[in-house]
Amino acid sequence: MTSAADPAARTDLTTTLAPDLIEELRWRGMLHQHTPGLPERLSRGPIAAYNGFDPTADSLHVGHLVPVFGLLHLQRHGHRPIAVVGGGTGMIGDPSGRSAERNLLDEETLARNVAGIGRQLEHFLDFTPGPSGARLVNNLDWLGTYGLIEFLRDVGKHFTIPYMLGKDSVQTRLDAGLSFTEFSYMLLQSADFLHLYREMGVELQTGGADQWGNITAGLELIRKVQRVEEDAGEDAAPAHALSFPLLTNTSGQKFGKSEGLNVWLDRMRTSPYQFYQYWIDVPDQDVAKLLRTFTLFDRASIELLEAEQAATPEGRPAQRALAWDITARVHGREEAEVARRASEVRFAQQMPDRETLRAVAAQPDFLVARSVLSSAIEFAVAAGIASSNGEARRLITQGGLRVNDERVTDPTAPVPAAIDGAFFVRAGKKRLIGRVDG
Repeated sequence: MTSAADPAARTDLTTTLAPDLIEELRWRGMLHQHTPGLPERLSRGPIAAYNGFDPTADSLHVGHLVPVFGLLHLQRHGHRPIAVVGGGTGMIGDPSGRSAERNLLDEETLARNVAGIGRQLEHFLDFTPGPSGARLVNNLDWLGTYGLIEFLRDVGKHFTIPYMLGKDSVQTRLDAGLSFTEFSYMLLQSADFLHLYREMGVELQTGGADQWGNITAGLELIRKVQRVEEDAGEDAAPAHALSFPLLTNTSGQKFGKSEGLNVWLDRMRTSPYQFYQYWIDVPDQDVAKLLRTFTLFDRASIELLEAEQAATPEGRPAQRALAWDITARVHGREEAEVARRASEVRFAQQMPDRETLRAVAAQPDFLVARSVLSSAIEFAVAAGIASSNGEARRLITQGGLRVNDERVTDPTAPVPAAIDGAFFVRAGKKRLIGRVDG
C-alpha cells in the first residue's frame, strides 16, 4: 500500500457509485429529508434539480460545499444539476438561519459576485452540453422582469399570511424584527422554482435543512398553479424537495470557519496552504464525516482510511487524504502539492531541500523588505517572529533563532543569506517560511 503521507500517489482510494442517488446521500450522511415520492421519481429516469446560492460575496466558502457536493453526486448519477446564483434574491436577503437582516448589495457588486461564484462551480460540476450537463443561471433574469402588481397577482395570491408565519425561518425572527423585504423572500424563492419548473423542466429543489420551509413553499406554489392551469388533483406531486443536514463540528460550531473566519475557496481570501491546513487540522472525531461529505471516495476507501487513522492517528492519514483531495479539486493538483509540501515543511525538524523551499515560499508566512536583512532584530520583528525589539533580542541571545539552518546569535548582525529569495525560520516551536519582498 502507498504511504498515506503522499495521498497524491495513492491508488487504493476509489470512487464507485452507490446504487442510486438517495442511497449515495444516505450513507454519506448528506440526507436530511425529502418528499415522499422522490425515490420513485428518481427510479423512472433522470431529473433536473437546482440549488440556489446567494451571491453575498464573490467567492463561496467551505460552508457552501455540502449543497455543491450534493449537486455533484446528482450529476454522477446521471441527473442534471442547475446552479441558480441569486442575483435577484441576493438583493433581498434570506432570513433563514440569521438573527439580523443582511446588507443589501448594489447591482455592480452582485454581478461581480455572481461571476466569481460561477467560476468556482466549474471546479465541481461538468458544464459540457448534454443531457446531464450542468447549467448556471441567474434568477435576476426572470425576477427582474416582474412588476409589483404582476408578482402579487401571479405569486402572492397563492400564499396566506398564516402559512408564511408558520415557517421556521420567519418564526425565529419575529421577536427580533423581520422586515417585509425579508418576509417576502420565500415568495421570490417559490417564484424561482415555478419558473425553472416551467422553463427548464426542473422537478427537484435541494438546499440546507434550514431551507426546507422555503423549498416546500415552492412546492406549494407549483401545486396550486398546476391545479389551476392543468386541473391537477389535490394529491398531485409535480415537483420534489431534498435537503441536506447542516454540518457542524464536534463543538457545535457551524462548519466552515477557522478561528471565527470563513474559509474561502478564493485563493486571495484563503491561500491554498491555509485551505489545505484547515482540513489537516480537523479533529479525528470529525474526519470520517468530512471524508464522506467532501470527497468522492467510496465506502470501502473511507473505511480503509478510518482503519489507518485508528492505527496511526499521529500520522493523520485521513486528514491528509481529505486535505489533498479537496485542495486539488478547488486549486488544482500543482497548488495542492505545494500546499502539502508547505504543511510538512512547517512541522519538519530539518531544513528542506532547495527545490522544496523555493516551491513552498510561493505561499509564504511572511514577506520582509531587503532593508531589514542587515539586522537580525529588525528581521525577527518584521517577520512576526517577535513582537518587539526586546523580545527579539532575548530570543536571539538565548540561541532560539535559526535562519536557513544557521543559528543566529548576534542581534545586530545580518541574517543568513536568503536561498533563492526564501527563508526557513525556526524560532522555538515555530516553523515559518518567508520570502524577500520584491
